[in-house]
Amino acid sequence: MKRGLRLAAVLWLVGAAAGAQTPAVRKLKVYMSVDMEGVVGTVTSDQLGPEGFEYARYREFMTREVLAAVQAAREAGATDILIADSHGNGENLLLELLPPDVRVVRSWPRPLYMTAGLDETFDAALLLGYHASTDNPRGVRAHTFRSALFTHVALDGKTISEGSFAAAVAGGFGVPVVMVSGDDVMIAELRAQTGGNFEAAEVKKSLGFHSANTLTPAGAYALIGAKVKAALARRGDFKPYRAGTGPMALEISFKHYLAAEVVSYLPGVERTDAHSIRYRVRDLAEAANFLTFLDYYDQDLKP
Repeated sequence: MKRGLRLAAVLWLVGAAAGAQTPAVRKLKVYMSVDMEGVVGTVTSDQLGPEGFEYARYREFMTREVLAAVQAAREAGATDILIADSHGNGENLLLELLPPDVRVVRSWPRPLYMTAGLDETFDAALLLGYHASTDNPRGVRAHTFRSALFTHVALDGKTISEGSFAAAVAGGFGVPVVMVSGDDVMIAELRAQTGGNFEAAEVKKSLGFHSANTLTPAGAYALIGAKVKAALARRGDFKPYRAGTGPMALEISFKHYLAAEVVSYLPGVERTDAHSIRYRVRDLAEAANFLTFLDYYDQDLKP
């Protein structure tokens, strides 16, 4: 009996030691901000909003690009994924096509604009379906934040795009952008703006504001999946993009001078010319929230 007890004790100790040596599974949190102008095949407003005759089909293409990224991220070890629907009304992604274990940020207004929900707990960020800035004469559907409102956006005199701003917000949380998808012009612009060595899925080549030489959807899904896997496999190679840590000047030019005049009545806003304002922000989060205000405030807002 005693011998049996001793043997049981030895086996228990061996098992306990083996368990103690088993490493805990580390969480890998991945953030995805998703726009639509950079989705495969997208070239005009026909694909980009509810009024367009191709919008329903392109919502699915957009969703399936995200799904390809999600599946690849899972295969690369991602344990938590948050997706921000960051185009138009923020209600583009077809939720029923996404797996049950992801979460999705939808609609507007919301804190941190196109990077809502992002924080320092994430390990990597992806920018899917992004496009070039309004200052760029070559990108497909190039604009910055609001095509009908802004003609130029800069931080401390440095022109920004939606991609570089998202990368800067992520960098402020210590999160690197490791992969992007969109057209060739966006990719080149974002590399120049951030110095990033991120993986890039070029799903189309720009031929002009409303034209492109594009992959097929199936080709885009395969490419996006491959680039996500490659990015997460070498995520240690990436560094967060730091655009600034202290107060900075957010500079915006509007298409119409009356908007610049009205905004200049806000405390702290300086009107720098007929169409432009400058606003000193404490950090990038404040810049994002100020942009949200400019984009979405309407005196006729109702619940």
